[in-house]
Amino acid sequence: MSSATSVPAPARFPYAALLVLATIAFTAITTELLPSGLLPQISTGLNVSEPVAGYLAAAYAAVIVVTVVPVARLLAGIPRHTLLVGLVVTFAASNAWVGLSPDFTTAMAARMVGGLAHGLLWTTMAPFVTRVVPANQVGKALAIVFSGNSLGLAIGAPVGTALGGLLGWRAAFLVLAGFGLVLAVLAFFLLPRVRRISDSARPSIRRAIAEPGVKAVATAWPLLVLAHFALFTYIAPFIREAALPEYATSLALTVLGASGLLGIWVAGLTVDSRPRRSLMVTTAAIAVSMALLPLAVGNLPVALVLMTVWGAGLGAIGIYNQAAILRAGGEYSEAANGLTVLTIQLGITVGALYGSGALVVGGPLLVPVAAALPVLAALVITIAGKKHAYPPGPRERVWLEPRPVRAPEQDRVRDRA
Repeated sequence: MSSATSVPAPARFPYAALLVLATIAFTAITTELLPSGLLPQISTGLNVSEPVAGYLAAAYAAVIVVTVVPVARLLAGIPRHTLLVGLVVTFAASNAWVGLSPDFTTAMAARMVGGLAHGLLWTTMAPFVTRVVPANQVGKALAIVFSGNSLGLAIGAPVGTALGGLLGWRAAFLVLAGFGLVLAVLAFFLLPRVRRISDSARPSIRRAIAEPGVKAVATAWPLLVLAHFALFTYIAPFIREAALPEYATSLALTVLGASGLLGIWVAGLTVDSRPRRSLMVTTAAIAVSMALLPLAVGNLPVALVLMTVWGAGLGAIGIYNQAAILRAGGEYSEAANGLTVLTIQLGITVGALYGSGALVVGGPLLVPVAAALPVLAALVITIAGKKHAYPPGPRERVWLEPRPVRAPEQDRVRDRA
């Protein structure tokens, strides 16, 4: 890529730096989800209703949508190491501010600061990874980093919620803030110094959109996220209507988070070699698992198997699409990545509304079927984007393409080996 770096990518795989980045992702996801599990306590503590307390989550997402593009452009000249450390400190300050807030208005302001940092983090993280690892190991590196997302969902948010129940919601935010400060110190010492230099292309959404393939990825990926949140948001009504046990809701959330790690692992093994075929198979598997969920009425094992496929697919599609947008964006990969951060947040918002509409119109059992429809749309876009958005990888032979003819000498050398 022409967004050059101040130093060449290291030959040695930087496991320590990638684990720090994964922990930063874990912290960001935990910060985003923590208010949802503590709404009753926050409502009482700040003397507002639970629906109003829920605005702490909604405002966080809204700030990302509004600020991600202009702020990323404004701060484009800051060295990436400095920016990432500063963002971790901002998360810590936001959480501490929430934990110490005397009223709802102050807490809302604190959450908006966190939302600003969240959007900028995701526009910075993936391009940073591409600059600190060899080009042929970017997929593996992204899989390590994005495991933090699934861990935040499967472990961070539940543990934070449990901590809030034991020590109070303010303590949960303050503990997360302290964890963030420790993480900032680790990031300062373990993340490599990589910065933009004078001839790097400045972020430009307009030029990024003009790159072949960017529009397709920036549409297909949010459609998958939309489908996930349409079903995920209303999983409890579905489980109740499907006559599954009461504990199945918490079990389902754990299964989705844990299987997401499995999907990330599989994606890490295939994203550098077979990205196109792997993404198509994964997307089709998500669609099938969602469409079949209504058939699992009264059958918890079948429901959990289908949820495992759904969760693993969700973990994998993030890796495949992240690699795709960086490749499609070319020299404007940071701007293209910022565009997907914005469209994904829109997908989350629209997904919850779409799921609500499906719940009202078709009832809880038809919500998974409705969620499968945007997944099928994403699959069509993936199939159509063969040339620029989702091209075959180095180990994917195009169907009907003749195999290269081997010279007899090559065969003899191979046989002797």
